[in-house]
Amino acid sequence: MRMILEHHNYTDFIHGYGGNSLLGKKCFALRIASHIAKEEGWLAEHMLILGITNPVGEKKYLAAAFPSACGKTNLAMLCPLCPALPGWKVECVGDDIAWMEFDHQGNLRAINPENGFFGVAPGTSAKTNPKTVNTITKNTIFTNVAETGDGGVYWEGMDQSLAEDATITSWKNQPWSAEDGEPCAHPNSRFCTPASQCPIIDPLWEFPEGVPIEAIIFGGRRPEGVPLVYEAFNWQHGVFVGASMRSEATSAAEHKAKVIMHDPFAMRPFFGYNFGQYLSHWLSMADRPSAKLPKIFHVNWFRKSPTGKFLWPGFGENIRVLDWMFRRVNGVAGAMPSAVGYLPCCGSLNLQGLKGDVDLDELFSLNKEFWQKEVEEVRKYFTIQANKDLPIEVARQLDLLDRRVKQM
Repeated sequence: MRMILEHHNYTDFIHGYGGNSLLGKKCFALRIASHIAKEEGWLAEHMLILGITNPVGEKKYLAAAFPSACGKTNLAMLCPLCPALPGWKVECVGDDIAWMEFDHQGNLRAINPENGFFGVAPGTSAKTNPKTVNTITKNTIFTNVAETGDGGVYWEGMDQSLAEDATITSWKNQPWSAEDGEPCAHPNSRFCTPASQCPIIDPLWEFPEGVPIEAIIFGGRRPEGVPLVYEAFNWQHGVFVGASMRSEATSAAEHKAKVIMHDPFAMRPFFGYNFGQYLSHWLSMADRPSAKLPKIFHVNWFRKSPTGKFLWPGFGENIRVLDWMFRRVNGVAGAMPSAVGYLPCCGSLNLQGLKGDVDLDELFSLNKEFWQKEVEEVRKYFTIQANKDLPIEVARQLDLLDRRVKQM
């Protein structure tokens, strides 16, 4: 790969990552665009954009940054199947990239620069995300998935029964059966489909002025230690939360799974310029005249119990977390300060009608030893990746976290 920022030029010679094969996607819309955004005073981010409307008709727009395979598309097309929370509606503006800029009234407005969705196929099913399945039923290109004998597509986690005499050809173009001991589809196999086919596409998804962002969500795949949701104390702390994001590596990354990787702002593979300067650019948003800074949250749908079971059901039940965020933005939901940020106080997370037992104590517990190690790992990462370019404010936020953890 070769990128010449001064000329906004990007050349990709050979690369195994699908996002790079679509040069207008990660290469332009994130790497080059993030550099342009710094020059011109806006933000180009690896974020989904969704609109969420509560039962009384009030609507807000949120942006969220997750590393690959951390529920990004699932959240962008969330299907809120919660009988106890009737009346909520989620609409998708975009599932991967957001360009954001403050308008003259101080609102942070976001557009989706893409025309479609480029999602990971394995794990996508009518159970995990019916809206996505409805979107990819036509006019869709699939890459590195398996093929059924009748010309259909297949992958792991599709949650679709096959006829006993069905034949499957793997992504390696070899006959495949479940007894082969390897997946039929590549773990990073993809679908590419027009966004206009999404049954819950937002009416303003192509609105040139963008939609007003009132909350930003960061998150990752953390099997232990990190609570379901917490809110940053302020904008500066929120920038630190984004900068210190870590997640279990996935097949979309170049590392083996089960390794906890640093992925600040879910932008680690896509930064178009110096990491420290990128953080300074984010911090500078607070200096904009009359800027209405969105609240910043962090979520972790993937925390597990000591026996390896997920503590939170996820998928449609995540509307309960968005409900709490929605009310926090309106200033009506309870929260209590902790070492990492504001946690939902007792009773403020609506769990009415939730099926199965959820261990809230374990889901929101903060282990001192875990967070001491977290501080050490983040400090080491900042030293290596930013060094003298690390903004003083980000270093201060890390020290403040260190101090709060020691007082746990």
